[in-house]
Amino acid sequence: MINRVVLVGRLTKDVELRYTGSGTAVATFTVAVNRQFTNAQGEREADFIQCVIWRKPAENFANFTHKGSLVGVDGRIQTRSYDNQQGQRVYVTEVVVDTFSLLEPKGSSTGSSSSNSSHPTNSGSSNNYSAPQNNQSQGQNNPADSATNDPFANTGEPIDISDDDLPF
Repeated sequence: MINRVVLVGRLTKDVELRYTGSGTAVATFTVAVNRQFTNAQGEREADFIQCVIWRKPAENFANFTHKGSLVGVDGRIQTRSYDNQQGQRVYVTEVVVDTFSLLEPKGSSTGSSSSNSSHPTNSGSSNNYSAPQNNQSQGQNNPADSATNDPFANTGEPIDISDDDLPF
């Protein structure tokens, strides 16, 4: 069986971070995900998907996101039920998030008020903006030098390939 969910969307409000009686962090939030098509009036609709994340990733997610943040989440769908105060059975379907990615640089979405320059860490998540920006710090050669060493570089010379070399 497969139960896997990947969502990319914006937070509809700030993340609600709470702690259980045993001190375990749990955060709940809603992700607005645009649909790929428009309705009869030509407007694009969105789905509002409830999500929950646990432990240290929950704290990181709450600390480094805010209303309007563009996020990617990876997890599984879970259904549960409980009896409310009126004695009625309430069913809940939500995404239990395993990993997340922050999909825009800190402070680029509207409403950002944080000026902390540190980046969140989350096991298994990727942050597109955390890689060094300077290629020289990666120990790479000058791009002009690498063209001579790159077997796939376009040097303007014809490529000598016979039909016998092709796999098809």
